[in-house]
Amino acid sequence: MFLNKVLKFIHKYTDKIYENSFILQNLDKIIFPLILLTFVVSVFLNSDIIGYFAICVSLFTVARVLFTPDDEFKCEKFELFLLGYFMLVLVSLAGSTLFHLSLKGFMKTLIYLSFYISVVHHLKYHKSHILPILITIAGCLSFESLIGLSQNFAKVDEISGWQDVSNLNPEEVITRVYGTLLPLNPNLLGGYFVMTIPTLLGLFAYFFNEKKYILSGIFGGLSLLSCIVLFLTGCRGAYIGLFIILVSAFLISLKVFWEKYKKLYITVSSLIAGLGTLAICAVTPLRVRVLSIFAMRNDSSNSFRFNVYKSSFQMFKDNWVVGIGQGNQNFREIYGLYMKTGFDALSAYNIYLETAVESGIFALILFVGFLVSLLIDGIKFILKTNDITKMIIVCIPVLSILGTMFHGLVDTVFFRPQLQIVFWTMCAILSNTVYED
Repeated sequence: MFLNKVLKFIHKYTDKIYENSFILQNLDKIIFPLILLTFVVSVFLNSDIIGYFAICVSLFTVARVLFTPDDEFKCEKFELFLLGYFMLVLVSLAGSTLFHLSLKGFMKTLIYLSFYISVVHHLKYHKSHILPILITIAGCLSFESLIGLSQNFAKVDEISGWQDVSNLNPEEVITRVYGTLLPLNPNLLGGYFVMTIPTLLGLFAYFFNEKKYILSGIFGGLSLLSCIVLFLTGCRGAYIGLFIILVSAFLISLKVFWEKYKKLYITVSSLIAGLGTLAICAVTPLRVRVLSIFAMRNDSSNSFRFNVYKSSFQMFKDNWVVGIGQGNQNFREIYGLYMKTGFDALSAYNIYLETAVESGIFALILFVGFLVSLLIDGIKFILKTNDITKMIIVCIPVLSILGTMFHGLVDTVFFRPQLQIVFWTMCAILSNTVYED
């Protein structure tokens, strides 16, 4: 790899600096807390602050690579898709008619990908840090679950028109909780839950397998709480994502339980499915919210999205090769030329359509290729391995990415930094577990 040859040349001149520097020898002790802090601050602070923490992680990683002897990069096959995607994003930036706005979007993409590379590189040498990272993410999710539950009991008011109540009775209106993620929005919180609930489910299974039943019980209870609060967000895309996560978790767990506990497994699974269905049917606001998914044009939110999809697809057709450039500000400026009157939008409400509009069809193909190849390798690992601990660790990012891919069919909160930081960390964990030396 050409980059590693360059690094070897640089290391000839930086070895002595490294040997005489206490800070350079302990950069990993700085990088790891910064990674954890990035998750924590994403719960409370705005996008700029989250970005600064991610940048710090990347800069310290660059210093580590430049000054640590024998340090090198390794590129897996699936990451070639990501490299190709990034190159096409660069082309899209160069061809954008609103270069200054597209540059802002490009810089965000660069920060996220740099954070991904940094976490991959850190975990390559410190796989023992995977568990603390997952526990930190689970802690952030648990905090949001408690905040969301308290907001539900407090009957918080909507900050903006988050649901169509024109045809609903007062008892059919759900109190949509939004947590502390900025900007305050229940769909953002719902997307965050879809991305992170697999950590709680995975830690429940992990500690149960380790026979630490108290910890397992705690994470099991938090898993149930987080699923309940996800429904309280009223985010229908998150409902779809959670359904995919639970079904996928059920199918994966067949490998462990089917042969020895077939009857018990069927009984428990049927009981859980039955109770879930009963809860949805019994709680009127939740039932109405779920059924509105299938209302098509009869629901104003659905109708709004259909209009945005139509306009965004027209944007894509007119810019299908290299797109319009990155970023929601860039999107909004150009969208104004295509939108149906009265249906302004910040995004395409579909991460695949958004990617195609911003960077073109070939960038979309490479991005989807990256996700699919990573998931396929993860699923193959799950099916082949006999190491239950590693299987559980791999299941967490697989479920997280799967749920997010389906949620992304109807929303674009995926591009918010709170979700991006977790998403790329999940990809890094999966990479370091499936492709470990």
